[in-house]
Amino acid sequence: MPGGTGHIGRFLGRALVDAGHDVVVVSRSAGVRWDGRTLGAWADEVDGCDAVINLAGRSVSCRYTDAHLREMMDSRVDSARVVGEAIARATKPPRVWLQMSTATIYAHRFDAPNDEATGIIGGREPDVPGYWAFSVEIAEQWERAQEQADTPDTRRVALRTAMVMSPGRGGVFDVLSRMARLGIGGPVAGGRQFVSWIHDLDFVRAVEFLLRRDDLAGPVNLASPNPLPQWELMRGLRAAVGMPVGLPATRWMAEIGAFAMRSDTELLLKSRRVVPGRLVDEGFSFNLPRWADAARELVGR
Repeated sequence: MPGGTGHIGRFLGRALVDAGHDVVVVSRSAGVRWDGRTLGAWADEVDGCDAVINLAGRSVSCRYTDAHLREMMDSRVDSARVVGEAIARATKPPRVWLQMSTATIYAHRFDAPNDEATGIIGGREPDVPGYWAFSVEIAEQWERAQEQADTPDTRRVALRTAMVMSPGRGGVFDVLSRMARLGIGGPVAGGRQFVSWIHDLDFVRAVEFLLRRDDLAGPVNLASPNPLPQWELMRGLRAAVGMPVGLPATRWMAEIGAFAMRSDTELLLKSRRVVPGRLVDEGFSFNLPRWADAARELVGR
């Protein structure tokens, strides 16, 4: 599991170990070491393993400066490329390679949801900040690095992942729940923009589903079937934490708040209306598909 020391990697790794798997974390700081760009001794762990789950990539929770955007691009593309090289040279390659991707690849839209078959890839929407297109380009090149890998004996899946809601520190739910408890979790810039999300327990179950299913390859949306407008998501979260008040924020107020939190307003303002077409079609059943239930469970933990 390259990138297994991040927020998602920590809870996913624990769940897979609890399920009886032998998980090897590959990272810059713990487990088996790598630099995320070049082949090394770490590649021996790929040879003979059953599956690779590559989660590596610089966190998007930062200011979207040119330097940070370039780091996001390079860390994702380079790691996917070199994982592909490790699989290609393996004497006994893994059966499957699950490659993290992002629901941000889809267009900012309100009119209809994006599934894998009919969804619109973003980058050309009118009336959005120009740098949002670079986020889409990152996602496209991330997936292209996996597509171009010479790994004919390994099934490849791109995990187009929505916001993963987990109670652990440092994740998006941690930030949103603190805002709700402080009474500042109201609509942002009107709150019409859709938020696509997935509960961490369903994320783990979806990963296990994709590991088992030998007939599924290509892009798969990891998202609840029920995305909802930002104002409604925050209302449900306020109800879960017992806060009746949620002060609204204008776009310029969101800019100030994002600057103070060293984050970016794209995470708040882009309408990510994404649904899990392929998972549902293939019979995957969500345990917590509704936000009100998911929020209560997360707050309870």
